[in-house]
Amino acid sequence: MAGILSKGNVLSLRNRRNHFFASSIQHVRSPPPINSASFGRRLVVDIERRKLSNRNLRAVPVKVALSIAKAMRWWEKGLKPNMKEISSADDLVYSLLNAGDKLVIVDLFSPGCGGCRALHPKICQFAEQNPDVLFLEVNYEQHKSMCYSLNVHVLPFFRFYRGAHGRLCSFSCTVATMKKFKDALAKHNTERCSLGPAKGLEESELLALAANRDLSFSYTKEGAPLPYLPEVKESLPTIFAKDEAEEKALVAQR
Repeated sequence: MAGILSKGNVLSLRNRRNHFFASSIQHVRSPPPINSASFGRRLVVDIERRKLSNRNLRAVPVKVALSIAKAMRWWEKGLKPNMKEISSADDLVYSLLNAGDKLVIVDLFSPGCGGCRALHPKICQFAEQNPDVLFLEVNYEQHKSMCYSLNVHVLPFFRFYRGAHGRLCSFSCTVATMKKFKDALAKHNTERCSLGPAKGLEESELLALAANRDLSFSYTKEGAPLPYLPEVKESLPTIFAKDEAEEKALVAQR
């Protein structure tokens, strides 16, 4: 009897266990069949769809524009209204000629020159303290050919000009020898009246700029006689004959 009961208990335990596994398997959701046409495409799981739909999320394309501010170069910092950047040889020549009786300081620098960079804040201070002085900034790297024609071979380099006097002095200095610049500024920055128009560059420098093929600058020497053209005389014989007759008559009267 006991053996029969024990077998019945074992059978009942097995039935309960099979029923538990069967019920649990019914609650497990089988995955949807994957069609062969879906290979290579993007699949979205149903659970992710329900989460997105419940939260009312939308995929909106967003364009992000990154604007990187252009860093200001050291020679552009602290510039004053009386400081002008030279763009060409013509700009330099006419800036000097149009300055009148003003004291003009030409500052020649290079972006890669450490001495020029250290001296730049001091030059800006002098420009602020002397608003009547015109500072012309010449970038050597952008105007190498022009600087070569002006015989500038060391940096930083300064040239002082004023009115009909033309160039007053020229020198090179650094922060350590800044006294040279101060003395020149104090000496030449005095009120004076020129007796003629502004002179600007020397005539030899103007001719050197005009002879430089890398520059679009033209200059004709003042007072230079016009070239003699024999063919012009042959085309106008009467005019030249008249002039020659008048010259002979004047010589005979003398």
